[in-house]
Amino acid sequence: MPRPLLVLLVAIAGLLLYSFPYFEAIRSANELPRVYLTQAMVDEGTFAIDTGVRRWGKTADMSPSGGRLYSNKAPGSSMLAIPGYLVLKGVKAAMGSEPTLAETTWVCRVSTGVIPTVLFAWLLYGFLARFCPSESTRRLIVAGYALGTMAMTYSVLFIAHQLSAVCIGSAFILCVRVIDDGLDPRWLGAAGLAAGTAVLVDYQAAFAGVPVAAYGLYHLAGRRPLPWLGIALAVVGAAIPIAVLLSYHDAAFGSPWATGYSASETFAHHHQKGFLGLDRFRPEALYGSFLRPDNGLLLLSPILLWALPGWWWMARDRTKRWHLGVTLAVVVIYVLFISSIIMWRGGWQMGPRYITVMLPFALVPISYAAARVDDRWYLRGLLVGSIVVGVVIYALSCAEYPHFPEKFNNPVYEVTFRLFADGHAAYNLGYLLGLRGTASLVPYLFGLVALMVWLAMPSRERWRSAALGVGLAALVLASYSLFPGGGKVADAAYDRWVAGVMPK
Repeated sequence: MPRPLLVLLVAIAGLLLYSFPYFEAIRSANELPRVYLTQAMVDEGTFAIDTGVRRWGKTADMSPSGGRLYSNKAPGSSMLAIPGYLVLKGVKAAMGSEPTLAETTWVCRVSTGVIPTVLFAWLLYGFLARFCPSESTRRLIVAGYALGTMAMTYSVLFIAHQLSAVCIGSAFILCVRVIDDGLDPRWLGAAGLAAGTAVLVDYQAAFAGVPVAAYGLYHLAGRRPLPWLGIALAVVGAAIPIAVLLSYHDAAFGSPWATGYSASETFAHHHQKGFLGLDRFRPEALYGSFLRPDNGLLLLSPILLWALPGWWWMARDRTKRWHLGVTLAVVVIYVLFISSIIMWRGGWQMGPRYITVMLPFALVPISYAAARVDDRWYLRGLLVGSIVVGVVIYALSCAEYPHFPEKFNNPVYEVTFRLFADGHAAYNLGYLLGLRGTASLVPYLFGLVALMVWLAMPSRERWRSAALGVGLAALVLASYSLFPGGGKVADAAYDRWVAGVMPK
């Protein structure tokens, strides 16, 4: 592995592991059911989470069935967290104690979030070379993805969105490697397994699997001899996790086709409307998911804007039109999905989290665009600036409070920057050094700044684009202060649910 790539991966891992944004008082409806399910499967051999509920407390995202309580989530992330939890149990048993809820949550986050994301960053770096030959620019893009998008939020939380993105993204990469690079077709078995696991982890990942499967089948069907073994392995690989998912549904909810959402007393009425909660196109959902200051993906991660010129340039390159078709199809599908689902505003989130799975596909046109502007310092400066904005927002928020409750109209300022100004920080490695509050973030911020300087200015010739990018990022972030806040309602929410739950 080249040393610069190793440095990048170690830096990403270190930044993801530095903070532990854990706040037991908020009773995370997304994490607790998943933690309870992991514990139940290991400790009791059951899918029912009654013991976790009795021991640690209730949460909103539970589904009653047959007199028992179950998580209403897809079970894949909880299942994949089992090895990490077993290691934790072994260590704690050797120490004569049992895992706490906080320790279990941390292990689940690391094993299903941090580790997969770091490995995926390595996979992405090599894959994107066909679209962006410059190694330094690819490092910048991979870091922008891992630290400046929703990928970071859902790597440091035990929420399945990033894990499903890693799975389906890996399936796509393996398909491309087989079709374009002549990789042994037997690797399609791994691609199928990854694609099926993505659905086991997060239901909506199934939508991304359709364009990927169509791409693979079209190209493989034209080969002579037909790679029957590879195709069969792909089908079997995908079928295994899907069979696990259907068996889980049957055991927990009485039918292979009944999900936890259909049994949920809290949200069933939403999911029963239309098709799985998709009933009509909502302009307010489109605007709220991409442009509104409290949740807009393009404001929080402006690097994604580069996908548009990237697709335009790819359309003029005959060798990249299939890659354009697949990635554009996936992104359009998820834009329509989030714009048509009733619960498009998915609670406390940092962007439209239900479409995290599309982000790896957007990196393809982004990388292609980055290669086209790499030799023009002023355009590269725009690229650097768009990445820095996202990294500042996501990296700082994840070190403090990786949730944007609906009460805040301008959470970048009302939550993230306010917490920093008030001297708060989540638990982190700095606490082990005796540091508290904002002071505990000094090592983290030093590492983050050093990494971004190295990525933005890998050589002296890049100083102009790096300086322009930093300046533009500062202007953009300053302009966000002009967005109106939530007033007294936001102040009350900040005191109770944000500052009120921070470590003292």
